[in-house]
Amino acid sequence: MLKLRLSRGGTKKRPVYKVVVADSRFARDGRFIEKVGFFNPLLPKEKKERVGLEAERIKYWLGQGAKPTTRVARILGENELMPMPANGNNPIKAVPKKERNKKEEDNKEAPKADAASKEEAPKAEAAPAAEAPKEEAPKAEAAPAAEAPKEEAPAEEKK
Repeated sequence: MLKLRLSRGGTKKRPVYKVVVADSRFARDGRFIEKVGFFNPLLPKEKKERVGLEAERIKYWLGQGAKPTTRVARILGENELMPMPANGNNPIKAVPKKERNKKEEDNKEAPKADAASKEEAPKAEAAPAAEAPKEEAPKAEAAPAAEAPKEEAPAEEKK
């Protein structure tokens, strides 16, 4: 399968990438079919020298069935050579790894705790249902004065 992907070059801590067409079985920095552009992530986004692409060759290879990687698809989308891909959603990525591991451990322990708390759960569910009318009562007091006395009188009789 043909891929449009980045091939790393440059020195240690100073990457510069080539946008290449390569067979997906070849190594990242290994053999490729054709170089169709470059990408320098160290330059600011406003500079023209950050990205250089051969639009005609890229369109040709996309027509031949080459699939861009996620990063190359974003670069091509920014340069309007193809539609911009949808942003991924990974909310877990922002959570530090130590906290993720703690949550996984808590989730493993949670089923054991759920089995023990099944007897307590109906009691806990019944309590909020009993509290719900009490929460509605203050809302009734905020209603116009004509309606408030009618609702308050039955409440006093219940007590």
